[in-house]
Amino acid sequence: MYGNVGIVFTNHDLAEVRKIILDIKVPAPARVNSIAPDDCFVPAGPTGLDPGQTSFFQALNIATKIVKGTIEILNNVHLIKNGEKVNPSMVSLLSKLNIKPFFFGVKVLHVYEDGSVYEAKVLDLKEEDLLKKFMSGVQKLAAISLKIGVPNAATVPHSVARAFRNLIAISLATEITFKQAQAFKDFLANPGAFASSSGSGKPAAEEKKEVKKEEAKKEKEESDGDMGFSLFD
Repeated sequence: MYGNVGIVFTNHDLAEVRKIILDIKVPAPARVNSIAPDDCFVPAGPTGLDPGQTSFFQALNIATKIVKGTIEILNNVHLIKNGEKVNPSMVSLLSKLNIKPFFFGVKVLHVYEDGSVYEAKVLDLKEEDLLKKFMSGVQKLAAISLKIGVPNAATVPHSVARAFRNLIAISLATEITFKQAQAFKDFLANPGAFASSSGSGKPAAEEKKEVKKEEAKKEKEESDGDMGFSLFD
């Protein structure tokens, strides 16, 4: 190992420990010729500086005004952009305003666990993400195995389904039949029995029976309501 490297030993949850490490940051001032790790903004408002120091603001094209003997910045200023080199004027202004725009912290780059080394971003993966990646791998394995004709656990469901379709096709083309194929044979022999005349999804024969039952029920209700008497009895 070389450079500014640190090692953290822990028996706790790795994702939680990583979050604690990343949350620990120390404010740091801008340095000349350094590369800004983040954007830096100077807020609008009074600066507490006397009018003789307006040259710093003019050099950086920052609009100001004099209020009660001090310099006041008119608008929020995007002083340093992320990835930009910091120049001496920026450092001088930030120093006068007592602004420490950047932070020092520790980056967690890799994790060593049970003899394996992997990138720390793996800790961001959730159980759903891992399951999704696993299923994607299983699908690719099944596709390759089916293509080259190598059977394995991933191809078994597809092979069984394909064999079942072939058996159904043979049964429909011949006199051979079995329990699962009989429903297909019955449908081809009499499609009307499975068709629905009213769009209810029930066979026509069942619908006719239901209509007859409803008519009989209605006639019975009418006869019960009459009871064999007229209005004048």
